[in-house]
Amino acid sequence: MKSFFQRLLSIAASAIWLGICLFARNVSAEELNSPQIPQAVMTSLERSQIPKEAVSISVVEIEPSRTGKFLAKNVLDWRSDVAMNPASTMKLLTTLSGLDILGPQYRWRTNVYTDGVIRQGALKGNLYLQGTGDPKLIPEELVKMMKSLQGLGIQKIDGNLFFDRSAYASSVMEHNTIDGESLKAYNVPPDPLLYAFRTLAFQLGKSRTADFIDISYTPALSQLKIDNQLQLVDRSCDNWKSNIRFNLSPDSEGNTNQPLIAQFSGALPSTCRGVNYNVVALDANTFLTQGFAAAWELSGGSWVQPPLGKDGTVPLAARLLLQFEGINLADDVVDINKYSNNVMARQLLLTLALEKMGKPATTTNGQLVILSWLKKNGMDFPDLVIENGSGLSRNEAISASQMNQLLIAARNLSVGEIFYNSLPIAGTDGTMRNRLMTQLRKFLHLKKKPEVRMKTGSLADVRAISGYVVSKSGKMYAVTSFINHPNAWRGLEAHDQLLSWLLEDGPEPKHAR
Repeated sequence: MKSFFQRLLSIAASAIWLGICLFARNVSAEELNSPQIPQAVMTSLERSQIPKEAVSISVVEIEPSRTGKFLAKNVLDWRSDVAMNPASTMKLLTTLSGLDILGPQYRWRTNVYTDGVIRQGALKGNLYLQGTGDPKLIPEELVKMMKSLQGLGIQKIDGNLFFDRSAYASSVMEHNTIDGESLKAYNVPPDPLLYAFRTLAFQLGKSRTADFIDISYTPALSQLKIDNQLQLVDRSCDNWKSNIRFNLSPDSEGNTNQPLIAQFSGALPSTCRGVNYNVVALDANTFLTQGFAAAWELSGGSWVQPPLGKDGTVPLAARLLLQFEGINLADDVVDINKYSNNVMARQLLLTLALEKMGKPATTTNGQLVILSWLKKNGMDFPDLVIENGSGLSRNEAISASQMNQLLIAARNLSVGEIFYNSLPIAGTDGTMRNRLMTQLRKFLHLKKKPEVRMKTGSLADVRAISGYVVSKSGKMYAVTSFINHPNAWRGLEAHDQLLSWLLEDGPEPKHAR
């Protein structure tokens, strides 16, 4: 039997050996006091050459309390207080605050004024469209607007179109990008009269009846024709875009009702079935003028002559013909979060500014509204940086622990379920449609299936996830992880390993060290 002195020496030797090991591994106090990163996640990070110092993780278990409020129990904390670039997970802050401040039934209004008169089915005078930033003014909605105008007894219009964008400060409508890809749909700037995301969506594919290529597009434009010079080739559909050449002429601004020709040339593999080619190739006024004119004609209306479209504020003498209300906010938030729509998120931030601080809306005012909302809900985020509310930014910043505070707060808000249901479902839809499918199949035998509702984010050098995991035992976890590193693009597997670990309820923290 060891003496007290021998036991003391043994304990001291163990402590010294532990200290040597920790020194050799350069383990910080943060690592000693916090549950550690699961081994499967660490292995994936090492394989991807992503240092753990470039990673931030916060995992908390969300539990109901006796008062009915949801509380959080820490499960995993790794550098969670470090502000990092969150990419598109920033949309969670914008959409949650928007739902709670504006209400899920909030609808944007597009007002239609005229300076003319209606006689015998004809409007003799101009139309003025005044926007408030409806982010989903799409062709289907414009059809409804046309029917409403016809309901006023209008069949023919003898006048032009004027676009009142005074709801937004001019600075927020400038077309600035972080990657120089100004023709990409994800870079469309905000616009109080944004129509169809200002994006021409072409669908290309082999004809079902002959060996040639069909090209269709949406939205309809009154003066657009397609020049199809594509050739069918017998090869795989992989990387098909590299062989496509597109040109739209004329490409100059000015005459908004001039004929346009969209020319496609190059080669399309015969194995491609209905691939999409999306492009932002027209200025906002031309796109809206020709989109509005086409919608009016498709509804059965006519013009005395093709309308011109110009910027202009509504004259004081003009009268309101129609106040058109768009899709409700709850439905818009689904598109923002599931499909990571940047311009919709940016316009929601500007709507907060517009509704709470008046026009012209600015991102600075939108940020002030969100900061006030955070304070009201007991959240203080000193390191928070909001540039546009969409995450399409090199400057936006938030910490993983702050993001999880949002996720916990959401469970205690009346809009919590609407927010939860807006998140992409792993293996089912949105940006998580093709992720965790193998892992989720393991639970098909369970009566109550576990699920992952997760917002994703990606930029060059950034990968992010933030959302909820309901595990196989029914526990709910809030999880956020950011990777900011040149190899971040390789980090998808590490994030999936983290989510898989939580689906299995993860080992207890003491076993995860």
